[in-house]
Amino acid sequence: MPTGTYNLIDQPCIPVRWKPDTPPVDTAAGLPDRVGFRELLLRSQDIETLAVADAPAHAALLRVLYAITARVADLTEQGPAGDWDERRLDVLDEGRLQAAKVDAYFAQFEDRFFLFAPGGRPWMQDPRLAEQCDASKTAGVNKLVVTRPSGNNHSWFRHDRDTAAEPPTSSEAFLNLLVWHYYGPSGRCSAREVSGVKSASATAGPLRTALSYHPEGASLFETLLAGLVPPETGVRGEEDLCPWEQENLPDPDRPPRASKGPRSRHTCRSQHALLLVPDEDGAHVRDAYITWAYRGERMPREDDYLIWQTSQQGNRYPRPADTGRALWRDLDALLLQNPPAGNAHPQQPRVFHSAAEVSEDLRVRALGFDQEGQAKDTQFIDASTPAVLGFAEANDARTVPAVARLRQLGELYGRRLDRAVKRAWATYVDDAKADGAAWAAQAGARYWPRAEAEFWARFRLLDRTGAIPDGGFDRVATRRAFVRLAEQAYDAVTAPVTRTLRGAKAVSQARAELYGGTPKNRSAVPAPRDMTKEPTA
Repeated sequence: MPTGTYNLIDQPCIPVRWKPDTPPVDTAAGLPDRVGFRELLLRSQDIETLAVADAPAHAALLRVLYAITARVADLTEQGPAGDWDERRLDVLDEGRLQAAKVDAYFAQFEDRFFLFAPGGRPWMQDPRLAEQCDASKTAGVNKLVVTRPSGNNHSWFRHDRDTAAEPPTSSEAFLNLLVWHYYGPSGRCSAREVSGVKSASATAGPLRTALSYHPEGASLFETLLAGLVPPETGVRGEEDLCPWEQENLPDPDRPPRASKGPRSRHTCRSQHALLLVPDEDGAHVRDAYITWAYRGERMPREDDYLIWQTSQQGNRYPRPADTGRALWRDLDALLLQNPPAGNAHPQQPRVFHSAAEVSEDLRVRALGFDQEGQAKDTQFIDASTPAVLGFAEANDARTVPAVARLRQLGELYGRRLDRAVKRAWATYVDDAKADGAAWAAQAGARYWPRAEAEFWARFRLLDRTGAIPDGGFDRVATRRAFVRLAEQAYDAVTAPVTRTLRGAKAVSQARAELYGGTPKNRSAVPAPRDMTKEPTA
């Protein structure tokens, strides 16, 4: 395959999962596992969901698809009558995106969707890097593929050597290109020379360390429409452009371009510039340039799919991805416009202000990357809820507060359990500075999965009609259930030391923490992780 023929519009580059009983166009070939952008949009009503294995690539690709969907559905601006919501419902009623508009869009920008474009503009890449970077000091494909080790980094999913790197397929490289644009690390990168000045330092990508939340429907068509954010009044579609739609490449010596609306806000915020180097037939990538996009400048972090909260220093930042925090613990922050969550003052992602207008049976999918601002990556996060957006505050103001109280009780006894086992350990070893981390980890591993199951069981019992105050929430029974789970976890973890008098006394005294303890005792026990602490970038 010549390098100038791999066009993302029609090449099978996006993994999908089809809805059950979807008939194939070609009965002999069956349904493909991967499709190009055109077929994905034309058959979005037949596709259940994206099947992207890496959560950060999934989150990045959704933002690209939202931007294209808004364009082909004529939902890029409010319109003279401010009827954006009604026009979105009209598209929903049609049951599919119009083929003529999809084809017209890709005909207009066909030359901008080539993954490799010698002499042209490859998709989401900067061809100037071939001249501005040292060809003998490229990043390499192991650096490009985020699940591979590179340099002196530890192996994560697989073992690879820089001296004998296995070239990724073009479709794999395409998804990792997206991950770098949204989740790329800060710190040293390949040197890039612009206007006679060479530098090699990049700032972190716009979604690095963050967890994003997306409404998810029964089909990809519903998911894409629900994920659209209404453009602000005054946004003009011809100005709110994606990178591949803009006439010129950005100037790395100038401040980053300001966003003109939701489409540019979610696709034009990369802090990294990349250029893929294909092999001879264009089926694989043999090398990659990865460097900074803007010298010494960082775009303001703006995104409509994040929970924004305020640190103790008064700084606004997105809720970080944390592998130890289950999705149900964020549910009231997704449903309530002003959730009661302590000093963090979380703000509901803007997409959820209007997502439920598409369907009340929407689920929430959380996608992210537990990582630090620079090189350290820990784990992908991909979690989803049952259908919950019918409980959104705009739809059901009487029931949603019960969801908040349900979450608060589950977290309350999780914190008390953490405090109790730490106090028991410190008393048992007679060392006030002992943190009891091992016991706390064991207790959390026992409590939180069971608390999650309890949360969803009681969530499903809430009344959605609005006829019953607080949705029928039973605070006493709920409290009793979470107390029982905390007691069971506490007893299981501390049991080994209760065979001695000292151990039994320490466990007995610390048990009071499960029921509130005393202020004097609380001050001597290390507190659990503070979610209001702003992560380092």
